[in-house]
Amino acid sequence: MAIRIGSHVSIRGGYGYAAKTAVAIGANAFQYFPKNPRSLQPKPFDRRDAAGCAAFVRERGLVSIAHSPYPVNLADPSADRRAVIVRSLRNDLEIADACGSIGIVVHFGKPHGEDLLEGYRTIIRCLNETLADWTGRAKLLLENQAGESGPVGTTFEELVHIRKLTDYPEKIGFCLDTCHLFASGIWNGDNWEAVVEKGRQLDYWVHLHAVHLNDSAYPSGRRKDRHAPIGRGQIGADSFRQLLQTPELSDVPFILETPAGPDGTHREEIRFVRLLAEGG
Repeated sequence: MAIRIGSHVSIRGGYGYAAKTAVAIGANAFQYFPKNPRSLQPKPFDRRDAAGCAAFVRERGLVSIAHSPYPVNLADPSADRRAVIVRSLRNDLEIADACGSIGIVVHFGKPHGEDLLEGYRTIIRCLNETLADWTGRAKLLLENQAGESGPVGTTFEELVHIRKLTDYPEKIGFCLDTCHLFASGIWNGDNWEAVVEKGRQLDYWVHLHAVHLNDSAYPSGRRKDRHAPIGRGQIGADSFRQLLQTPELSDVPFILETPAGPDGTHREEIRFVRLLAEGG
């Protein structure tokens, strides 16, 4: 099967327009923000537009994921704040489900205080409250973090065990960010086989539903989340070529979150990634 590759696209013209934009730039996968990425305010969305998006996706053989707004922090200890986050995530799930998307990407966030165990408990509580009566197909996709705010959320072990400890593991999957994996120091560009083996041992790959494909502007282990175009950052084309040919990733969509090209799109970078996946 051909690689599933695309980029983040705007919903300025609606959800259906976002899907058509993906096709126009040569993508067969895409990511979008279901609503204002800087707000947790639930969005009353156009269900006809979402249904049209879902129909177009099915007809064209596309896959998509949505990304939750930046202010989401699963580790926020405030009950009032958690209620706001839960409402926002449920709204995102509803939109993603209506659009025919795999799920919504969400970060662990940053625990308050030094008690990391309590931070993990808070994350689990937030996930449970969000998914308690969720019956749609869209999943919550936990994304690994770069470590800018500390080590929480950077390792496969954390992601896998948090998922297992929730009441609804079947409603949760993973999204792997390559820049974050590199920035955290878990991947150094030369140890990909060891990273893959660790994922196998933990059953991480079987629950992976998307990859954010990003090069890194900084060396491995610096914990700086700064994306660079594929092959033009510190990770490099050779390491991405190896990653793209990994059997466990053969049917997982790759989403570029890198700077757009001269034409304002990721058209050329999508072509380049396909070339790397083919061994070029």
